[in-house]
Order: sequence, then structure tokens, then C-alpha cells
Amino acid sequence: MASSTTTASQPDRPVRPNLAFRQLRGRHSPAEFAALVRRAAREIGERVSCDARYIGRVEAGEIRCPNYAYERVFLHMFPGRTLADLGFAPRSAVRGRAARPPEDAPHAPLPLARGETEEAVEPYDQQDPFHPHEPRRTRNPQDPFETHDNYEESDVLRRLFMTGGSATVATATLSPLGFTIDAMAADRPVRRAGTSHAAALEEAVRRIRLLDDRHGADGLYRRAAAPLRAAYALLDAGATRQTTAERLHSGAGELAISVGWLAHDSGRFDDARSHYAEALATARMTGDPGLEAHAFCNTAFLARDAGRPREAVRAAQAAQRVGRPLGSARLMSLLALREAGGWAGLADRTGCEQALARAQALFERGHSDADPEWMSFYGEAELEGLEAQCWSTLGDWRRAARHARRAADLQDPHFTRNIALYTAELADDLARGGRPDEAATAGMRVLELLDQVQSSRIQGMLAGTARVLLPHRRASGVQEFLDRHASTPRVV
Repeated sequence: MASSTTTASQPDRPVRPNLAFRQLRGRHSPAEFAALVRRAAREIGERVSCDARYIGRVEAGEIRCPNYAYERVFLHMFPGRTLADLGFAPRSAVRGRAARPPEDAPHAPLPLARGETEEAVEPYDQQDPFHPHEPRRTRNPQDPFETHDNYEESDVLRRLFMTGGSATVATATLSPLGFTIDAMAADRPVRRAGTSHAAALEEAVRRIRLLDDRHGADGLYRRAAAPLRAAYALLDAGATRQTTAERLHSGAGELAISVGWLAHDSGRFDDARSHYAEALATARMTGDPGLEAHAFCNTAFLARDAGRPREAVRAAQAAQRVGRPLGSARLMSLLALREAGGWAGLADRTGCEQALARAQALFERGHSDADPEWMSFYGEAELEGLEAQCWSTLGDWRRAARHARRAADLQDPHFTRNIALYTAELADDLARGGRPDEAATAGMRVLELLDQVQSSRIQGMLAGTARVLLPHRRASGVQEFLDRHASTPRVV
């Protein structure tokens, strides 16, 4: 990458929170506000993948001036305001530098505050993974004040992790449906992991979640195994600082959960169980209650789907015990829903209703700064969708259909996979509830989404709906749905 020949010394100054931007966020959670930013970007043809962490960094003052894409989006969201009105520093006051020295270099100068380096590349905007043939945007190497978001994440797409035994650097690229890892010899061996490795690992987790939200798990699972192996190789290599070691352990655990979820959603339950157990062991080894709660949460969900409802209840209750001190009402709400799913599998309607009531009450307390980053998917739509699954398991098809329909209507368009899931749930509930024509209509909507989503879980649900509808071929739209379903390729 070309770099400017202009460098400047940077005064050692404290980072100041961006209170103006925080005020503009209002009562929205960081995740909700990030969704509004993404939506505004689409309105003007920009491509940014803003998330809760980015909003947090802006509000913390770590990003003193956004890159040009974010600037256009923010000014579109708040017409009539300037960057100064939004709490940002003038672009001319934010100076870059040509290169960042290695973390362990002796007497290395203090790094610039994140968001101020010239070399860093916006991790999501190098090239849109969903429009891979469009030319990438390039920065002007003659502009020393062109800023980007995070120098630690600058090489995420070029030098992601070390590979297993040889401690060489792996190159990661994103295809429209997932990761491909191409090992290559590094310029020099990496003996110890640094902050750039931890940042790359955290970015890989976000990338996998983003791709899963849009496309489902089947096309991602095998490709995501290589980053997971690389993550644990980083742990074996050791870290330069204790804080970096903690980030690496947390990132490796979250990546294990993400890969476990890809296995779960693609029907590989034994693989998912192994990955979740790996994450749980990592959490307990390092004393990370947030990671432990997440691992138990997913273990409960898997146990319910695998037909082990009592284990689902126990795992959800364990997650609540470890997660309660974290102070996130939304986390406790989701964990109560996991417990409700287990009670439903045990045909315990009372236990299920009590857990659902707790989940709803906790959800209504709203977001807080203690909400884990991985819970960005958990909003009102997911609450409705999980409740629909509980009523479906209990055989209350009418109530299940009502909640499933509401879930599909409420879901952010970004979560294509969840829209397909909720609509598939709706189709099945309608079919089993004696409304075959409406079920066929919903089923057709799911089939249209399968061009974008690859999920064995959703395909399995749709196959079950088709079997239920077979005796109702004469109902309006049913034969058309059955024919279209029969001709749809199955994911291998």
C-alpha cells in the first residue's frame, strides 16, 4: 500500500468522549443506532457495515474524524449539521503517519489514537463481499489527512492469522458466502501475538456473523474452520501483553461459538456440541463470565434442537447463574427464552409460560451498555420468533403463527436469514393449524429467499411443511408450492 511521505508528530493528548454524538443517538441502543446508520447508507448508495462497536468507539472519542463514507452517511442522517456539530474534529486537525512500527519494537513512538492513522483501511469497505466484482474504493495517497477507522484492523483482509504449526501468516479473503484461507509464507515468522492479531480475530467473528445473518450457515461452515484453527494457534504462540492474551482468549472463544453455530444451523449437531464445549472450556480457563454465559446459551439452544430438552433447561439455568452479575437485562431475557424452549420440549406448559413471562419483562427493561456485542441480533423480532417456536412445540399452532408472523414483519431487512427462518416457522404453523392456502403463500416467500440463504435448518422446516401440505393439494396455491419446493436444489 502506498503511503504518504508526510509524517507528523502527534501530541500525547487524552481521548475525549464525543458527547454530541451520544446525544444524537438518543434512546437507541448502539446496535439499533448502527442499524439506522446502515439503512441511511443504503439510501445514498454507500456501503458501510456499522456495528455497535463502531458506535461505541465514536462516542468514546477514539474516532476523532470519520472516513469519507461515514461522513456522507452522518451528514445525510442529520441534514444541516456539520462534522463539528456531530462532535468530530476538523479533518485538517487529524494527522496521519506513514507506517506503524511493530508492537514490540524498542522505543517505538506511542501509536496515534484509533481513527487517526493514514494507513488503516476501513475494514468493511475495502470491497463489498456481496458485490465482489465492483471496483474497490481507493484512498488518495497524497492526502495525509484522509482518515480511517482503526489501525489495528487495517490488515484484516490481507493478513488475518497465523496458521497452525509453522507460525506463518495466513491470507483471508471473503467470498460472497464465506471465508477462504490461503496459507502463504510470511516475510518473517510471528513469534508472539500482538494487538493486531487480536483485532483481526475479533473482526473475523464479526465477519462470520454478518455473512450468516445474510446468507445462512451452510456455505460458511467448512470455510470458517480454518480461522478457528488459526485462532487457537495464536493462543499457543502466546501474547506480548496480558491484555492482548485476554482479548485472544475471548476472541477465540467467541469464534468457536460462531463456528459452532454454523455447524448447528447446518444440521451438524455433534460438531456444534464440540465447538460449544471448546468455548466453554476457554471461558472457564480464563474466568470470562460473559463468554461462559454465551457458550451455555448456545448449548441450551442446541440441546433443544437435538431433542434433549432437559439438558436445554439445565444449560439455560446455568447461563442465567453466570450471566446475572453482568447486568444485562436483554441477556437475561434471551436466556429465559432458552429455558422456555426447554420446558416446551418437556411439554411443561406452566414452566414455559413462566419463563416466557420473565423473558418479556426483562426485555422491556431495554438496552444497556452491559449488553454483549454478540446480542445485536436480539430484538423484538427474535423475541417473537423464539416465543413462536415455544408455542409450536406445545402444539398451539394458532398462537405460534401469530408470533411468527409478527417476527417476520418486525425483522430488520439486514437479517435475511432470520426473515426466512421466521417465515418458514409461520408456514409450518399455518399448515399444521389447518390453513393450507396461507401456509403455501408463506412457503413461497421462503423459497424466494433461498436464492440468498443457505440453511439446512430452514430447508428442513420447509420440507416438513411440504409433507403436511401433501393431502391438501387442491387448496389454493398448495400445488404450486409443492412443485416449486420439489424443484428447488438442496444444499449438500
